[in-house]
Amino acid sequence: MFSAYSPRAANAYQRINVETSMHTMDQHQLVSLLYEGVLSSIAFARGALARGDVPGKCQSITKAIRILEEGLATALDRVDGGEIAENLGALYDYCVRRLIEANARNDDAILQEVMRLIEPVAQGWNEIKKNGASTAPVPSSGQPVLMEA
Repeated sequence: MFSAYSPRAANAYQRINVETSMHTMDQHQLVSLLYEGVLSSIAFARGALARGDVPGKCQSITKAIRILEEGLATALDRVDGGEIAENLGALYDYCVRRLIEANARNDDAILQEVMRLIEPVAQGWNEIKKNGASTAPVPSSGQPVLMEA
């Protein structure tokens, strides 16, 4: 009648919960979560590096890179985003290159550098919402466009 705990079933429920949450969030919240994910992944990588946990370091850096490339960089509207989108794209590319280098060299200073670069952008993004500025409706390209306050 009832079966024992199944990690597979638990993962399915967790995945459904995440997918449902993503559909109910606005674009601003999604980008905030991506920034949070990058920063926490780098923090985990730094901790793993300090402990000598090479697989953990690699996994965390890989996660941060994927968030930058597949989440934040692909969300940029390079057509209507203008100079802001161009500059953020260049920043994300630079951070990806530095994370790869940090991974190869086991260099905590580079990890700190990337955190110092991403943190003010993440804080600025969060301030947009707090100060009442909004994002424009999502155009047909599916990418949010920042509106100036």
